[in-house]
Formats: sequence, structure tokens, C-alpha cells
Amino acid sequence: MPSLLLVVFILQLALHIINTVGANTLNDLLWILYNKLPTPTSSSAQRAQKLKKEVIQLKRELATTSPQQEFSKWAKLDRQHNKAVAEYNKLDASLKTHQSTFTSTVSTLRWLGTQGLRFVLQFWFSKSPMFWMPTGWVPYYVEWILSFPRAPIGSVSINIWGIACASMIALTAEALEAVWVLATKKPVPIPSDKNKENGEPMAFGAGAGARKPGEKKEL
Repeated sequence: MPSLLLVVFILQLALHIINTVGANTLNDLLWILYNKLPTPTSSSAQRAQKLKKEVIQLKRELATTSPQQEFSKWAKLDRQHNKAVAEYNKLDASLKTHQSTFTSTVSTLRWLGTQGLRFVLQFWFSKSPMFWMPTGWVPYYVEWILSFPRAPIGSVSINIWGIACASMIALTAEALEAVWVLATKKPVPIPSDKNKENGEPMAFGAGAGARKPGEKKEL
């Protein structure tokens, strides 16, 4: 059985990933993966993709065909286009209905597996210490906070451990993001001396306005 410390950490990591990526994005990715598998909607999804490509291709051919000069060809393409559009709209409406049901089910399961599981663990193990602090290591009020709400004094409760895991995961993600930005950021080009010759404004030196030796000061 995995350690409760590890379970809480993995749960907080999953929550962070969901909040970062977005629930709607995850639902769309899972829907695409669902249709890749041998499911009841996989054949309809593949047929819809083929019809979509066919509609685009027929629309392009119609745009390049003159209805005055090539009426018979244009009329045939128009009938094929209308038929493909009607079939695609019918399949797309059916798939959207299935996708709505799929999204609702996935959202419920995701909530039960993350937020719901976290609430259950926090309630069930509210009196269980995650680990004990060394005696006298921190003041009494800090021990009370670390044991909040009902863990023994001197220990760390599951609520505080969950907050600590969430904070560390967020800080680590921000640090990795900062490192990635610094590693991929292009250096800012430094103006060369040629720019000065092209008439770009230049700052005067400290002695630009100084008088030459022996020069009289004009009043």
C-alpha cells in the first residue's frame, strides 16, 4: 500500500496539472483519445473527419469552376457538396450529443478522483499524524498550527501536509517556468558603432560643453 504522504502529494500534483492545463482542454483531449479507441462513436468520428475533408475539397473545386462555362460540372459538384454537408451536419450533431454526455461523465469522475478523494482523506485521517516533529523544535503555537485541525500536538496533520505539498508544487512549477523562459529567450541586440554614423541621437560627454584653455568667456 502506498504511503499516505505520497498519496496526498500525487493528489495535489494532479490538481495542479488540471488547474494549469484546464478542465476543458483535458476533456477535449480525452474525447479525441476516446474516439481513437474501438468505442461506439469511433466510426462516426472517423466518418465525420472524412466528410469534413470532402466538403472542403468540393468547396475548393466549386470555387474554381465557372457555373456559366461549365454548368454541368458545377451542378454535379454542387449536388455532391450539398449531400456531403447534410451528412456531415447530421453526424456532427450526433457526435456533439455524445460528447456532451462524455464530458459530463468525465468531469464527475475527475472531481470524485481529485477533490472528492481529498475531502474523504482529510476527513478520515484528520486525527492521524502524517509525521512527528522533533520535541521542542518549534514553539507551542507553531505545533498547534501544524497539527490543525485534530491531529495530535507535535505532529503534522494531513491538511497542513496537503497545503505544504500544493505550495511546493506551485513554487517548483514557477521556478521551472522561469528557467525555461531564461533558457529560450533570445538576447537583445546591442546597437553597433555603425548606428552612431547613421545619425542616431548620441549623448554628449561630460566635457562636451567645457571651454578650451585660454578661451574667453562671453557675457
